[in-house]
Amino acid sequence: MLQQTPVARVLPVWHQWMERWPTPKDLAAEPSGEAVRHWGRLGYPRRALRLHACATAITEEHGGEVPCDHATLLSLPGIGEYTAAAVASFAFGGRHAVLDTNVRRVFARAIRGEEYPPAATSAVERRLAESLLPEVGAARWGVAVMELGALVCTARAPRCADCPITDRCAWRLAGKPPGTPRKGQAYDGTDRQCRGRLLAVLRAAHGPVPKAALDAVWDDAVQRERALDGLVADGLAEVLDDGTYRLPG
Repeated sequence: MLQQTPVARVLPVWHQWMERWPTPKDLAAEPSGEAVRHWGRLGYPRRALRLHACATAITEEHGGEVPCDHATLLSLPGIGEYTAAAVASFAFGGRHAVLDTNVRRVFARAIRGEEYPPAATSAVERRLAESLLPEVGAARWGVAVMELGALVCTARAPRCADCPITDRCAWRLAGKPPGTPRKGQAYDGTDRQCRGRLLAVLRAAHGPVPKAALDAVWDDAVQRERALDGLVADGLAEVLDDGTYRLPG
């Protein structure tokens, strides 16, 4: 849930999920459409489908217990390098480099002397992060670097005077050479917004929805049909024989 989404937006939904589905087995027992419904407005709803698929795999292949092994975690549906490392490290105390946006920014500034990290995580960054891991307490180290990036070494207004490693920060010592910040993604008027409007109609209905109800929420017919086709292709919606639509069963 936290991927590309702030903590403040995630927490209420996470609490609701944990009350409804406290274990992977509980989530796997319900249709994937219920995961999409209760994902709410977090955005990137395919994550809900992947989470449901992951819960199903954990239930069927691992007796309902989340595996602790990093390689096994990577084999689960929807689990990438970041999530596998985070779960193995923070939940099970493994020694893994957890590279989120905040950690990458701290390393870019403190070690490489660059204001911002590259757009995509590179092999060089992974090797650097692994070389910095302590032999003992790697999970605590990972949390500490994350917090440093989230609270002190922020993207727009870093608080260098409050930083515990300011005297060793390569970027500060170099005079803080400016980098190129990543541009935020547009949303208004995009296919993403259109998909969100259509999916909101399906989430609010506890049964099939007539096409007219979907047509009513977006004026651009070409864009609306493209977005609706995308939802069906992604498995986020189903079209029934009578032309109505619903969340996946």
